[in-house]
Amino acid sequence: MQLGKVIRTYRKKKGLTQEEVASRLGVTTPAVNKWENGVTYPDITLLAPIARLLDISLDTLLSFREELTTGEIENIIYEVDSRLKEKTYDEAFEWAKGKLEQYPNCEMLILEVAVILNGWCAMNGMENDTKYETSIVRWYNIALESDDEEVRTLAADSLFTFYLNKEDYDKAEEYLTYFSKQNPEKKRKQARIYSKTNRKDEAYKAYEELLFSMYQLANALFQEIYMLAMEEKNMDKAHAMVEKQSALAKVFEMGEYYEVSYGIELATVEKDADKVIDIMQRMLASIDEIFSFSKAPLYEHMTFRETREEYLAELKENLLKSFRDEETFGFLKGDRRWEEMK
Repeated sequence: MQLGKVIRTYRKKKGLTQEEVASRLGVTTPAVNKWENGVTYPDITLLAPIARLLDISLDTLLSFREELTTGEIENIIYEVDSRLKEKTYDEAFEWAKGKLEQYPNCEMLILEVAVILNGWCAMNGMENDTKYETSIVRWYNIALESDDEEVRTLAADSLFTFYLNKEDYDKAEEYLTYFSKQNPEKKRKQARIYSKTNRKDEAYKAYEELLFSMYQLANALFQEIYMLAMEEKNMDKAHAMVEKQSALAKVFEMGEYYEVSYGIELATVEKDADKVIDIMQRMLASIDEIFSFSKAPLYEHMTFRETREEYLAELKENLLKSFRDEETFGFLKGDRRWEEMK
């Protein structure tokens, strides 16, 4: 961990502003800002005053021991877990606390220690013990200030769950701001807050929107795997992906059109006339209900735009036009069913 980050971490713990630190050390505020951002380093003569001001040792100020590897972090967490099983909670807690004092800027270690100690607290009915709770929340908040997005998100997730379990829903909701808008967990957790605060319709809507977007993503992934399989001429895998797309459409109540349509390209490539004709007929028969998912029970709290009759008619005509394409479906020439359809 860089020296500047150590200064920033302990400055914040002391509740000092950069201006206050600058004033007490007899330097400028921009100088402190540059230290904390790793642009410059403090003069060597300032190291002892900085340590005294922040109530830390020079060893801590200059320590680079917090740069632990993933394996080293795992070993410490394993030892915490072993002590929790073999000794009293207080003994394990104090040992873990000592480790964090040795590595005060290893944010992932701080987070993982907080998680395991919090979990044991909850399992053993000690979650309201102020001594432990105060430290655990403080550690979570240290991790929440991390420059590492993964650490920040995990800390926010832990704090969300911590306050949700305490039924402090307003506080829990505050931590949702740490999740990006693109993270589906943000909406899922928001839905939990809605459900816990008697906003049932909003909860249902949020869950339904998540399901709808999950269908679109999963379907797109199956389609891309299908295309890759076709490139490799792996027909077994291609068939498996089509079957999964059909099953997915059924589970997510997308309607018959989507349940049958994904197989037409594969059947065409294989020149399976009976299957192609069957899919064509079913697609044409269900085209008027292509947006039936908008009325499906699974999405009853969502609002979809009304579909105009003219738009459906245009869709049907375009579908028929594509089915008439002899370059694609020329192998059906002479098939009465295809001729009648055209």
